[in-house]
Amino acid sequence: MYQTGKVLSIFVRPEPSKQVVEVSQTLAVPGKGLEGDYNFTRMTAKGSDAGREVTLIEQESLTAIERENNIALDPGDSRRNLITENVPLNQLVGREFRVGEVILKGMRLCEPCLHLADLTKKEVLPALVHRGGLRAKILKKGTIRIGDPVHILENDRNEEALHAQPDQ
Repeated sequence: MYQTGKVLSIFVRPEPSKQVVEVSQTLAVPGKGLEGDYNFTRMTAKGSDAGREVTLIEQESLTAIERENNIALDPGDSRRNLITENVPLNQLVGREFRVGEVILKGMRLCEPCLHLADLTKKEVLPALVHRGGLRAKILKKGTIRIGDPVHILENDRNEEALHAQPDQ
């Protein structure tokens, strides 16, 4: 297990298509998602969609689209739950990683969608292709906090890592 970066911001959407709300911490629950997010209760009622439990995006991607395309997005405008720094999210598809005390598994890239373009601007679609973030499944319940380190687990399904206490 090695540390790659950290969580800069945490966002939840209390209602679909509404403004996101920044929080300092949130409970992550397998099969439900992040407490405070509308998907949390929706997934309970409809069953889990692992691609919607947690979404992440790199701060570096937001900085790059501003530099390269003159598109300034505030972190919450990305509509992703976690904004990370120094975390190679595209490399985490199919891999397990720890965010604070929570274990996640990268499921697929979170490519930009028309809904995001409608809420921001159309030019965001091509600017975020292949750097729109990651969709992840929660494997181990816990609290995610701003500033939490992100560790990539060396061996997927590493039982010791799943049950170990988070680094202090």
